[in-house]
Amino acid sequence: MGELRADWRLRLRRGAADGPVCGAGVLLTQDRALTCAHVVGEADARMWVEFAESPAIAPVGARVAEGGWLPGLGATREDIAVLALDSPRPHATPATLDRSLERGREVWIGGYARSFADGMWLTGRISGAHGAWIQLDAGRNEQVVKPGFSGAAVQVRGGAAGSPERVVGMVVSWRGDLDLALPADNDLAFSYMIPVDRIAELVPLVAELSGPDGWDQGLDRRLRRWFAGGEEPAVRFSVVPHGGGRDRTLGHHLHRAHLVYRGGRTTPDHFVAELVTRLRPPRHQARAYRDWLLAGGTPPERPTGGAAGGAGPTLAVIGLDEDPQPHRLVPLLARVRTLGFRLLVVVRDSSGDEVTEVARQLLLPALDERAAELVRRVEDIEREWAGLSGLVESASLGPLPRTEAARHRRRLAQLRTVDDPRDRLNALRALLRELRAELERHGRADVPGPRGEQGRTGRR
Repeated sequence: MGELRADWRLRLRRGAADGPVCGAGVLLTQDRALTCAHVVGEADARMWVEFAESPAIAPVGARVAEGGWLPGLGATREDIAVLALDSPRPHATPATLDRSLERGREVWIGGYARSFADGMWLTGRISGAHGAWIQLDAGRNEQVVKPGFSGAAVQVRGGAAGSPERVVGMVVSWRGDLDLALPADNDLAFSYMIPVDRIAELVPLVAELSGPDGWDQGLDRRLRRWFAGGEEPAVRFSVVPHGGGRDRTLGHHLHRAHLVYRGGRTTPDHFVAELVTRLRPPRHQARAYRDWLLAGGTPPERPTGGAAGGAGPTLAVIGLDEDPQPHRLVPLLARVRTLGFRLLVVVRDSSGDEVTEVARQLLLPALDERAAELVRRVEDIEREWAGLSGLVESASLGPLPRTEAARHRRRLAQLRTVDDPRDRLNALRALLRELRAELERHGRADVPGPRGEQGRTGRR
């Protein structure tokens, strides 16, 4: 079925943590959730939001967001409520919304019926329109939605392998032909959902999130991979304009950074003061660290063997081009790198010449460092092969690298003489691709798999 557990599937209680379970909800962003108005009851009601499938994420109180109360009185039949969480939950992955519907498509619905407070699942198929709602057909009347399912996501499988399941609607009601109390007591009974495209007409946030620029899935995957560390270069550079799905995706990942520097808002003095406090150097060296970080010169004595590659703390620099003195900031960041930090550097506009300095002082050293590490791994394979050759069967050795490590090392040395930063960056990236392919061919467990965009999509 895809995701057995998802952060975005919510269990709702009225009042506080000890209140009764009253329905389900869908996490839209790190601080907004969607449910039915009749689940909430009143516009000023207090709700308790639980991440039932992700207990590591703390529950949180919520109230109806401004402009988020659409009870659907009269013929409009809206029955929608948008909840504002008391505090954001950036660790939670929001839902992927989809406005498209396909008749006969199989759907899954998870809710919290009586005696099933830990959750139960129903399946059905998209049937046809029922006014502004969509009818869902179940195989048997017993599989029609029940109290406790209102507000639940109606979801379909994702498209390509590894893509997230998509929410196409929200459970709103059921109806039987005999108007009896339980679906099983009726001859015919059907579930109903409000489709995402209808909700998008009424809720601007849903319109934005379900549009083509809702989230940047590719950036989401790349940022997840980079923040996870491991085999990623220590410096990542991105261009993310203000607004839109790309910016929203970036913002959803910033909680992963140990420190965040915001160009035009953070000052180098305040940043360095916070950094030195976190570094905890000996008291007599604190001033030396501060002066060196701000102005350069002779670095203070410090322990060797700090974290390298993907193991160090992370600093996200957002809007470097919006800093009053970006050219002063870049060498400061280069000095921070020598302390073992990994850097995510984001500009809002790539037309400034500070981008060239980012390439020269930050990206090139990081990619060179990564290439040198991978060359050493190829050398290790060659030494292992030479040491065991003749002692074990050739099938046990695995293949020799197709290209000698010495040749890779000579090429890396040649690239260090290239003057143009962009030409050197492109050549280094090509070398890294070759080295990764070489190591993956050998089957080294500490080398990641293919760099495609497959794998579970989290978000944003």
